[in-house]
Amino acid sequence: MPTKTPEKKKAPAKTKAGGGAKTNALQQPLQPSAELAAVVGAGPVSRGQVVSKVWDYIRTHNLQNPADRREILADEKLKKVFDKDKVTMFEMNKHLARHLK
Repeated sequence: MPTKTPEKKKAPAKTKAGGGAKTNALQQPLQPSAELAAVVGAGPVSRGQVVSKVWDYIRTHNLQNPADRREILADEKLKKVFDKDKVTMFEMNKHLARHLK
């Protein structure tokens, strides 16, 4: 006869002093630099939202290299963020982090 495994109890959520749920680093609102704000907007945004908005911009403006989809071919706005003509998707976050405070 199979035995039933007991369900694990979830730990209570950690909260801030204000009573809300604790935010992790990806959810923390940050201010983008002027160069990055030209792509994602001027208001405070989280790191996750920045990456999502940059990818939307890349797809909208067809900036992926057709021969190697891992490469991003920067237009004038992204050159100011990346400081080079092309970057790989793996190094993109390193460049974006320099423009968030």
